[in-house]
Amino acid sequence: MNIKIKKILKKKSKSKIVSLTAYSKNIAGILDKYVDIILVGDSMANVLYGLKNTHKITLDNIIQHTISVKRGVKKSLLVVDMPKGTYKNKIEAKKNAKLILNSTNCDAVKLESNSKNFDIIKELVNSKIPVMGHIGYTPQFKNKFKIEGKSKKSSNKLFKEALLIEKAGAFAIVLECVASKTSKLITDTLKIPTIGIGSSNYCDGQILVTDDMLGLSGFYPRFVKKYVSLNRLIDKAVKKYTRDVKLDKFPTKKNFLDGSKFGK
Repeated sequence: MNIKIKKILKKKSKSKIVSLTAYSKNIAGILDKYVDIILVGDSMANVLYGLKNTHKITLDNIIQHTISVKRGVKKSLLVVDMPKGTYKNKIEAKKNAKLILNSTNCDAVKLESNSKNFDIIKELVNSKIPVMGHIGYTPQFKNKFKIEGKSKKSSNKLFKEALLIEKAGAFAIVLECVASKTSKLITDTLKIPTIGIGSSNYCDGQILVTDDMLGLSGFYPRFVKKYVSLNRLIDKAVKKYTRDVKLDKFPTKKNFLDGSKFGK
């Protein structure tokens, strides 16, 4: 088993697992100093490409961004989302997962659950491909954004789903927008770590979309804590640069590549 995955498993119920998303080397290089898991998420559809959902992100999109991210990662576990439509069956899933791993040298892939693809997870794990599961609100399969697991029936369904994903061999599971009581039940029962997003602090760890917590995406639901308004900082910098260019204050002679004595 991957040494990085072993470290994540050991954190179960002992210390919180910290996760964030990245889509480029520069951001990944910063995150890598602090987090345990970096996810190249199909959320890039929303935050980078301005799409309404994640459905049109391609395998090539994911691979190219992961290649970039990998260059900034030294210690973190690098997990990659498999795009919608790339794991419809065992054959397609194995072919595409191997392509992702071989092209990017990442550590694992993540599959969203549609309540019946447990055999696909098992097939990948049996093929030595580490898998992270994902239940609750699964954007690839559900259009309506809502809390999952509030009713007893819904809670039982998610609980059984989590158990089957663990049984299939996943090393961890993301709980997205899952009611707190259900999150606690699943976390307390499973032997593998749970990573929450909008699913309370009962989970073994947390993940957010980096662009959300930095104030860049414009998407700030209740479960997101915005740690800085980076959009405002960028706005100020661009405004100052524009003013300097228009007033001929940039570039000055210290910016001249040839060291010319002329100019300001």
